[in-house]
Amino acid sequence: MEDTTSSDRLLVTSALPYANGPIHIGHLAGAYLPADLFVRYQRLKGRDVAYICGSDEMGVAILMRAIREDRSPEEIIDTYHAQIRENFERFGMSFDYYGRTTSALHAETAQDFFRVLDEKDVFNLKTEEQLYDPEAEMFLADRFVVGTCPVCGFDEAYGDQCEQCGSTLSPTELEQPRSTLTDATPELKETTHWYLPLEEMQPKLEEWIDSHPEGKNNVLGQIKSWFDDELKDRAITRDVPWGVPVPADVAERHGLDAEGKVIYVWFDAPIGYISFTKEWASQENAPTKWKAYWQDDETELVHFIGKDNIVFHCLTFPGMLMEHGDFVLPDNVPANEFLNLEGQKLSTSRGWAVWLHEYLDDFGDERGPDLLRYALATTLPETKDADFSWEAFQQHVNGELADVLGNFVNRTLTFAHSTFDGTVPPLENPSDADQAVLDAIAETPDTVGQAYEAYRMREAVAETMELARIGNKYFNDTEPWHTRESDPTACANTIHVSLQVCAALSILMEPVLPDAAQRLQNMLRLSNVRSSTPDDDPNDAIGWDDAAAPILEEGHTLNEPEILFEKIDDDVIEAQIEKLRERAAEQDSDSTDTDMDYDDLKENIEFDDFMDLDLRVGTVTTAEPVPDADTLLRLEIDLGFEDRQILAGVAEQMAPGEVEGLQVVVVANMAPKEMFGLQSEGMVLMAEEPDGTFAPVTADAENGSVVR
Repeated sequence: MEDTTSSDRLLVTSALPYANGPIHIGHLAGAYLPADLFVRYQRLKGRDVAYICGSDEMGVAILMRAIREDRSPEEIIDTYHAQIRENFERFGMSFDYYGRTTSALHAETAQDFFRVLDEKDVFNLKTEEQLYDPEAEMFLADRFVVGTCPVCGFDEAYGDQCEQCGSTLSPTELEQPRSTLTDATPELKETTHWYLPLEEMQPKLEEWIDSHPEGKNNVLGQIKSWFDDELKDRAITRDVPWGVPVPADVAERHGLDAEGKVIYVWFDAPIGYISFTKEWASQENAPTKWKAYWQDDETELVHFIGKDNIVFHCLTFPGMLMEHGDFVLPDNVPANEFLNLEGQKLSTSRGWAVWLHEYLDDFGDERGPDLLRYALATTLPETKDADFSWEAFQQHVNGELADVLGNFVNRTLTFAHSTFDGTVPPLENPSDADQAVLDAIAETPDTVGQAYEAYRMREAVAETMELARIGNKYFNDTEPWHTRESDPTACANTIHVSLQVCAALSILMEPVLPDAAQRLQNMLRLSNVRSSTPDDDPNDAIGWDDAAAPILEEGHTLNEPEILFEKIDDDVIEAQIEKLRERAAEQDSDSTDTDMDYDDLKENIEFDDFMDLDLRVGTVTTAEPVPDADTLLRLEIDLGFEDRQILAGVAEQMAPGEVEGLQVVVVANMAPKEMFGLQSEGMVLMAEEPDGTFAPVTADAENGSVVR
């Protein structure tokens, strides 16, 4: 049916999930379900698709969890990689390949990439003093150092921030620093690191971004803000014992020792897209097949991510690819915003999350995935943050899947069996109403397809369901239960046309409802349909575009109908809501335990001491990660009389979307401080809860108002 040529080659990736925790619905709505909808549609179109993903198993976050739980990093990643992969499969993700960044081939690929850039003298080498633990014999990342805060005197401040007063710090600023690994007093020691010169690369990156005006507005807007602030060089090596090692020969080229040095996780992780494609090609018994997807300019490359990864996929990784020179650049990076839950920000620390494995255990692997896929697809945060609620989930399942789509299919097939012996009746002298529905069938594949091509997944799913609504209304309006006796030809026409709608829907709904689509195709005895999963199809397979014309021939025999979707009872939904409440209450109880030790009150101060603070109300207009600073967010705050840039050490606890739009209280008369090449012009007040989590101190007043 559709021909596949080299120009149809499509490489799609989803952001690599960290293998240090399970998947929740926020992850699915960001980088995974939208990509799966897209690639399933493209496979049905007959395109040559490779959908690549895998677990990100490097980085300090995994090392810290391992140390905190007294386990090895290998134990952490082996646990969560297996769980993530299994639950993606249960959910219906159609990856061509799902890898892991601890594989030997990934290390080799990342090191080769690093080596090429070094040989081209792309990197800048910088030597600086960092804290070193003489007992552990290793340099200390920010979170591996604690000491006394130079601002408030808190003696358990971390090397990147003080959780008592919220001040952003660097390890060398701490008084009486000590290692969290051995409690030893660290010493300053020189170390050299490789830097990616993004500052020099900015003109090329700007030119490349300008050549893709079709990008999503939220993506282009964030990139513009980075350009406006001017890009800074990014360190892409670390002195930690977990990661892809810096190649020894590269270090020797510069007279350095590579011992203990690893490649920064945000340098090696996107290279995983390349190494996993190589592994997929080997699995396909075609070891060089990967080159067509990464080195042929005819390939279209699309990265699906959440908005917190925009800087890495639109600036850092493209810059790396440009400098290497042997790989294609992304054609689009359709990042999604964040998903809230029941009107609140998703919070894994508070237990306010719907975990995928728990959902599947509760709703079952047979029908459960389709229900969640559909409910999430109608709620995707494509242009702004969106909210998932269990009540809306129930409404989508009962009111749309069961009452519209399922009801229409069941009525049509039941009538075909009771009146036409389970066969497709003829179509003779179609009426205007008959023809209008046939016209809708003809138009829908293109309408839905255009939405998928433009990354408007919600619209694509809505337009698919609209065809079911049209079919349902048509069935009601033509009343075949009356015309069966009074006008048998009209009755036959109604069932013929309704069956053609069912056949079209069995193909068009497959991206979002793959299980239900397969069951509907079985009811229709519709065979030789192109697969939306990574399977080989015969050249004459029925594909997406074929759904525009009637598929079922007169006299075609049908299988018995079955219920496509069951309604969900109120008690099932209430149980899910209660689970959320109980988990959140348990966390709150833990954090307010009367036996908990609270910090002692500090010594009294004079009124004038307080009046020396200039506290102002401001609105956070922008929040985004700070390159190389895992714990910092760069905030732009409107104080009414001026805009301020403030670095807040809350990135590990709050996503940018949780901060944007808040009215916060700012210490406006703190001396500016430069960190990571950025000026921080004040401090945002945070309340530290008993469990150690931060909550912004908010206000409801005009920007610039004085807090007294």
